[in-house]
Amino acid sequence: MAVKHANTLKDDQLQRLLDHVAKRTNHPERDRVMVLLSFKAALRSCEIAGLDWDRHLLDAYGVLNETIWIGSDIAKNGKERTVPVHPLLADALMRLRRRRLKDVPVIYSPRKDRMTANGVTVWFFRLYEAAGFKGCSSHSGRRTFITKAARIANMHGKSLRDVQRLAGHADLSTTEDYIDFAESADDLVSAL
Repeated sequence: MAVKHANTLKDDQLQRLLDHVAKRTNHPERDRVMVLLSFKAALRSCEIAGLDWDRHLLDAYGVLNETIWIGSDIAKNGKERTVPVHPLLADALMRLRRRRLKDVPVIYSPRKDRMTANGVTVWFFRLYEAAGFKGCSSHSGRRTFITKAARIANMHGKSLRDVQRLAGHADLSTTEDYIDFAESADDLVSAL
């Protein structure tokens, strides 16, 4: 039986999603960060929910690091890794930090200090539903990131193993399973 994977999004669809959170949510700065943590850092719901400013994002001087440290305290199966901070994500994180200087959790909940992993998963489900995207889940951003990274890795002197490390997968076959097929492979054949 074939496993149904979360849909990946194209760049224009991601922009529509970001426009949606900017105009139609109660916490646009937080929500932009959540979307970008998924699409530009490939974070899982548990990792998004567990992020703290001081432990995972800021240096000793309170300045945003160039990488996100996914510690064993929030990583799936305790598998630590670092992920570079994409410029769009860096900008969104700095805006959110200026707005909420005293908060410890990055992704806060209006009712509690932080959102739970399940809360993040449900939030993504509702966001995609409200934005009109079908077949998407909290893994859509992660699958999109992994697919895009796999397609350009060799152009930057990297391999699928590097993508595996960024994703925090123990097995390369798991990373391969995340990669979405291209709509057409005709250009590959002509390049051979």
